[in-house]
Amino acid sequence: MSGPARRSAGPTLAGAAAAAAVLANAGPALGAIGPLRRALVPSYAGRGEADHVALTFDDGPQRLSTPRVLDVLADHDVRATFFLLGSSLARDVPLGHEMVARGHELAVHGWHHRLLICRTPREVREDLRRAHGLVGDLAGAAPRWYRPPYGVASTAALRAAHELGMRPVLWTAWGRDWTRRATPDSVRRAVLRVHQGGGTVLLHDADTCSAPGSWWATAAALPGLLGIWEESGLRIGPLAEHGTVLLPSSDPPYVLASLPAITLGRVHPEPPPARRAPRRPHRVPVDRVKP
Repeated sequence: MSGPARRSAGPTLAGAAAAAAVLANAGPALGAIGPLRRALVPSYAGRGEADHVALTFDDGPQRLSTPRVLDVLADHDVRATFFLLGSSLARDVPLGHEMVARGHELAVHGWHHRLLICRTPREVREDLRRAHGLVGDLAGAAPRWYRPPYGVASTAALRAAHELGMRPVLWTAWGRDWTRRATPDSVRRAVLRVHQGGGTVLLHDADTCSAPGSWWATAAALPGLLGIWEESGLRIGPLAEHGTVLLPSSDPPYVLASLPAITLGRVHPEPPPARRAPRRPHRVPVDRVKP
């Protein structure tokens, strides 16, 4: 190859490598597609025991809205899993203590509610580390679960979650309760559109990242949803009681490795080194050996 050709090929190869790296990091974002996730990685979607519903809330805590949700849950003697934002928890630590005192499970939603595929791996690791530390200190135990903002994960986020001992989990059904047009009836209908037994339901106990006041529709829809589940004979509780089946956590890509048709990105820090054949000892010809 001539000099000019080599020079022109250099930027092309570098650009291709950079594009490949971006795609590899963003690959797990495909897990945000609900039907794909539920069909191919049910554990990542939050599938558990058939007679149980895992009730989860995102984006809190918030002083105005979270206590309203806690009161509804207390009226039905139900505990749930709350995926907290570290930045919100830091502003109201007493509310976090109240959630723990009421028996709820605290999990990590990140420090900031930002799209992970637009952040560097270093920023993602620091975000999760800060949130994991604060939630763990407040709860008195390391959090077990992680849910990426918007349900859009990245390879860097899955790797960081694994290193911190957390398992990522999304949802099988949501209430679409973050929109300005959400009503108690629309929230109930959205949740019940998907089969409930064994599912994980996502709602929001705060409007931190939603339409202002949207949490009201959630709080108003909650008694009806709890009543429907109870009448159906379903148990309701946090993810810790959901019996979620996951692959061994010693294998980093435990969530996404089962995808047979598409690649969502590997989460191994580095591929295992190739094994080399044992080196044969050098033999000197007999006629060359000095007496």
